[in-house]
Amino acid sequence: MAASRRLCRSGHFTKMAATDVGLRSERDICARARPKPDIRSRRLASFFNKMAAGSSDGSGQLRTKSEADSGFLGLRPTSVDPALRRRRRGPRNRKRGWRRLAQEPLGLEVDQFLEDIRLQERTSGGLVSEAPDEKLFFVDTGSKEKELKKKRTRDQKRSLLLKKPLRVDLILENTSKVPAPKDILAHQAPNAKKLKRKEQLWEKLAKQGELPRDVRRAQARLLNPPVAKAKPRPQDTVEQPFYDLWAKDNPLEQPLAGQDAFFLEQTKKKGVKRPSRLYTKPSRVPAVEVTPAGASYNPTFEDHQTLLWEAHEIELQRQKEAEKLERQLALPPTEQVATQESAFKEMCQGLLEESDGEGEPGEGQDRGPEAAGGAADGGAEAPATPALPAAVDKKTEQQRRREKAARMLRAQQASERAARLRHQELFRLRGIKAQVAQRLAELARRREQRRAKRLAEADKPRRLGRLKYQAPDIDVQLSAELSDSLRTLKPEGNILRDRFKSFQKRNMIEPRERAKFKRKYKVKLVEKRAFREIQ
Repeated sequence: MAASRRLCRSGHFTKMAATDVGLRSERDICARARPKPDIRSRRLASFFNKMAAGSSDGSGQLRTKSEADSGFLGLRPTSVDPALRRRRRGPRNRKRGWRRLAQEPLGLEVDQFLEDIRLQERTSGGLVSEAPDEKLFFVDTGSKEKELKKKRTRDQKRSLLLKKPLRVDLILENTSKVPAPKDILAHQAPNAKKLKRKEQLWEKLAKQGELPRDVRRAQARLLNPPVAKAKPRPQDTVEQPFYDLWAKDNPLEQPLAGQDAFFLEQTKKKGVKRPSRLYTKPSRVPAVEVTPAGASYNPTFEDHQTLLWEAHEIELQRQKEAEKLERQLALPPTEQVATQESAFKEMCQGLLEESDGEGEPGEGQDRGPEAAGGAADGGAEAPATPALPAAVDKKTEQQRRREKAARMLRAQQASERAARLRHQELFRLRGIKAQVAQRLAELARRREQRRAKRLAEADKPRRLGRLKYQAPDIDVQLSAELSDSLRTLKPEGNILRDRFKSFQKRNMIEPRERAKFKRKYKVKLVEKRAFREIQ
């Protein structure tokens, strides 16, 4: 029995003589030691028998144990025909070389060996040679024919039929004993470390007697349960008063009383609330300004002269600004306008000086020794030794103690002085109140001044863009241009320009300037043939 067990665990299926007389052949013992074989295990057993038969050198003689252990699955040097073991030459870095290597005997045996290992893992959950004895052997206590011959009742048969799985489930069942790969993502939490730290924190707080917020809320709800709302009973519905649905004073129309038309038309939906700034005008200037009386078609002499004076002041102010700009841009009286000749002289000024200063090459060599001696004397006198900073003496311990005592004394004196001043301020309460009142009055005066300035600037146009607002010219006619009748009256101004300037003055649009027209292509002048023939 011991010899058969060792033989089955080692995985060799060669024929050996059994030591015990009453034992069966080794192949039958291994077949009974294994679990119930399926189709794959039968094929595997037949493959093993063929390999064992091929490895015995074609003779029926038995081989020794050492010869049997010298290889596995025919991977011995003598298990292949020497003619087939001749190495084929050829490239191995191409797919053709891969296929050739896979078709060689060594490659086939390696593939069969790996396939055998995979089959053992699928059928038995591991290698048979590594399986324990309890998994390979069992105690044969006889056949179970007696138990099967026992008569079962109808209920027992029905229960057995119900426990028996369906054929569909058996086909779809996974028969492989290889465990499925572990899904790492299924065992990972998004915030595992954070949750773990929270759990550790709450465990620490629970030892101190502090509970989480949700636990405290649950306990509070248990101590003070919410009051259940009373459900309407049938008698409550009967007690409701009767009202006319089409009457104006019915209870359903009371919430709609006093609502605007939009709320009633749009199926009881309120409109969008406009912001408060939309109700305020950007400027208090009227949309249409009344022109002065001097611009009438038949004005009085005083009104016309007043309007002419205003226009004259505006023109005079423009003339002054233009003259001021000319004065600022004019050249000083000592300077002259640059000409082409003066510009050329200014550009060549440095170059001419350098050419004049350069001497002939022989002049410096004639004075060689004297000049060299003078240069040597000047060079000797030029470098002056820099004065070294005076060495600072190190303070003694006594000096440091005195400085520290002096600092402490100054700090103490400053604190005493501040305390004395605070004590003296108690007797200055009346003066402090007067100062506070004066300060409040000054702030009120500044606030009123700012409000007045804001109101004064409310009528003026603000700066909305890069350009400033420019008031339009006053439409006025001279005394000689005034007409005697409406027929000879000349119209002044433009309505469209007046509205555009009104928008700018009321801060509705920013001041703008006319866009400059730029032609994309160059104008080409062509003389027509007919014109040339006439000439």
